[in-house]
Amino acid sequence: MIADWEVAFRLVASALFAGIIGYERQSRHKAAGLRTHILVAVGSCLIMVLSINIYSSVQGLTNADPARLAAQVVSGVGFLGAGSILKEGPTIKGLTTAASLWVVSGVGLAAGAGYYLGALMATVLVFLTLTILARMEHKDNQAYLAQLIVKTLDIPGQIGQISSILGNCGASIRDIKIEQQDTLAIITINLLMPSNMSMSDLTQQIIAVKGVKEVRQE
Repeated sequence: MIADWEVAFRLVASALFAGIIGYERQSRHKAAGLRTHILVAVGSCLIMVLSINIYSSVQGLTNADPARLAAQVVSGVGFLGAGSILKEGPTIKGLTTAASLWVVSGVGLAAGAGYYLGALMATVLVFLTLTILARMEHKDNQAYLAQLIVKTLDIPGQIGQISSILGNCGASIRDIKIEQQDTLAIITINLLMPSNMSMSDLTQQIIAVKGVKEVRQE
């Protein structure tokens, strides 16, 4: 039976480990960010602790498998990861975030089982993979990240027209958020821009769309 203070320590450790990975995802404006990753890890850790304690309380009285409850986390988190995967035409986005959620569930299970070194090493490796390799990919693709904020009248089809312009210019939409403000819609778009694409030319094309009031780069 795991002591109460040890349960608390494992839950906190899982939250800290997951927070490192979740922060990286949130800094890149992904669908699943800091809160989602922490919740997945803490939930996984709690289920693992419950599995161990329940088995300890019935040990010798039944043939229960202590890993059976925790094993459901691995398959169950797949449904959550699927929610972060988006298909835009021939392009599928969100696979890396879905994978990070799956790994975070494993980190939570490891922390819940008391394998702190394994959980820590997995966290470090995942963080390095998401940061360093992402920079290498961007460098290989000769592209850079940019953020556009478009203020437009809330007219049907506006997002489609803006997306078409971005697609024709070779820009890849990484994330898009829409806020309503009276009759206006404020669209925040995170882009992966080709290095040979002029941002000023892109903004001029978007501002020429009927109903667009303002375009600025952050």
